[in-house]
Amino acid sequence: MTKLKNDTLLRALLKQPTEYTPVWMMRQAGRYLPEYNKTRARAGDFLSLCKNPDFATEVTMQPLERYSLDAAILFSDILTIPDAMGLGLYFAEGEGPKFERPLREEKEIRSLTAPDPALHLKYVMDAVSQIRKTLDNQVPLIGFSGSPFTLACYMIEGRGGTDFRQIKTMLYKRPDLLRHILDITAQSVTNYLNAQIESGAQAVMIFDTWGGVLSHSAYQEFSLRYMKQILTGLKREHDGERIPSVVFTKGGGLWLESIAESGCDALGLDWTINIAEARNRVGHKVALQGNLDPAILFSTPEVITTEVEKILKDYGSGSGHVFNLGHGISQFTPPESALTLINAVHSLSKKYHS
Repeated sequence: MTKLKNDTLLRALLKQPTEYTPVWMMRQAGRYLPEYNKTRARAGDFLSLCKNPDFATEVTMQPLERYSLDAAILFSDILTIPDAMGLGLYFAEGEGPKFERPLREEKEIRSLTAPDPALHLKYVMDAVSQIRKTLDNQVPLIGFSGSPFTLACYMIEGRGGTDFRQIKTMLYKRPDLLRHILDITAQSVTNYLNAQIESGAQAVMIFDTWGGVLSHSAYQEFSLRYMKQILTGLKREHDGERIPSVVFTKGGGLWLESIAESGCDALGLDWTINIAEARNRVGHKVALQGNLDPAILFSTPEVITTEVEKILKDYGSGSGHVFNLGHGISQFTPPESALTLINAVHSLSKKYHS
């Protein structure tokens, strides 16, 4: 296997020494970039963008052509799995993702099956392979999936931005049905991530976007349990290289210790938790990824630089920190603010790795 020219991210995720703190941004290929919007217009709509490997490769590469990022992340959507299950994913203009056939009836739930990634999600694997080839070993490629609970939220509610009434009713009234959905979805995510690894992903991330809406006991039983199941089934090596895994539960600050024991290599943090406290709580078990508030990117270069320095200082010296936002970058972010962030991380972090 050809050696990566910049493997700083992979080393940081595995808590190995690095010369500086690596940085990438959640949703780094997105609507804040004018070049992305042009490509999306050419594609016709968001799903066409995701399902065409040429377009997916083009937009994955755009932020790397503009910024000195330490990783690429596959351009795709977390809802590819439920779409492949036949739930009828579509995007209503200005309303986000919706499903034509949300899971409400027991018969539909019992007939749910895991899609074959090589067959039903081939366009994703083709994109992973093409992106790896295009990257030419400059930086690593991150693959990803939504968590079973997060996917189930969309599959049961039928859309995003809800009060979670449908899924929480099922959780308390018919937990057997929700467990069935989560079992099938966990199996699907495991197969999907392993297929991404085999196609060329060099690290993988599980986005548990909605895990934070659960109670303490429900989080352990209906979210973390199934992420552990996935981590147990993940390929840890491919082509002789370790494949690090990251788990990110938005709003998961209460459960850092439990997540750190899940079997992941790194724990993603949102902006509500102090990174020094997080490092103190998890010790040396996992690396940490995060956790600048994305709204800071609407401020001045001076403020952005100051806030970057705060997080670097709070984490302190040593390896095991991947700098990132506490959630995805906003579509309204000025592109020059992202440049300020990336340059600040690279220049200010060196003193913490001497």
